[in-house]
Amino acid sequence: MSTEHEHTQEYPPELPAGIRHARVLAIANQKGGVGKTTTAINLATALAAVGERVLLIDSDPQGNASTGLGLRHEERGAGTYQVLMGEATLEEAVHQTKVPNLFIVPATVDLSGAELELIDLDRRQHRLADALDAAGDALDYDHVLIDCPPSLTLLTVNAMAAADAVLVPLQCEFFALEGLSQLLRTVERVRGALNPALEVQGVVLTMFDKRNNLSEQVAADVRGFLGEKVYDTVIPRNVRISEAPSFGVPALIYDFRCPGSTAYMSLAREVIRREQALRDAA
Repeated sequence: MSTEHEHTQEYPPELPAGIRHARVLAIANQKGGVGKTTTAINLATALAAVGERVLLIDSDPQGNASTGLGLRHEERGAGTYQVLMGEATLEEAVHQTKVPNLFIVPATVDLSGAELELIDLDRRQHRLADALDAAGDALDYDHVLIDCPPSLTLLTVNAMAAADAVLVPLQCEFFALEGLSQLLRTVERVRGALNPALEVQGVVLTMFDKRNNLSEQVAADVRGFLGEKVYDTVIPRNVRISEAPSFGVPALIYDFRCPGSTAYMSLAREVIRREQALRDAA
């Protein structure tokens, strides 16, 4: 394993210029261990690396996105919990990360109790959407990403109610399609009851092992099921991606030449192209 001394702080090659208005993407999968937070951290970093202003909202009580971006618990102060409870505005909860152009609303330990507390609040399913709307011109970002919990809770519903679209990380494993079907039903329910504009922006295949025939079969099945909704980019299993969080930096900073980092840069290109196509079609 490399030492911290050896980590490069260079940034990857430039991506094409992206769109210039904030779109809110909820990064969600009801199943844990699929690379959801890893995708949130590294996609946000890849977008920020080309000068896009990115806000990552950590809505997972585990707080792994906050930790993975080097924000220690004692540094977090106001975060997602305070925003949802109306104790802080979104602007007051934003923290600068070590990555230029990348900002975060962190998850604090209080967020683990938010599920019960939200039940008694007005507009409990729209608290995050209301906070984003209230920020107005202060929401000066090109992209807003929300890292959701690995379960269907009021926190996940809040994220989907606030989002323009959902980005789904999907592990290349045997039960992948079953879990995906459940998530798509959740998106449909949120669209029908809370957010008519919500769509699935794309599905990204994660933890792909080209030596494993099952990975190839799952990828083929998912593409057959969802077609162009599945990103061309596939995120490989890569030890450098797994090592990076222990150093409090994204994989793209820990080792941007590793296959995982290269894949996330490619994913960022696809996200930008899809967002640009939506803008051109509007």
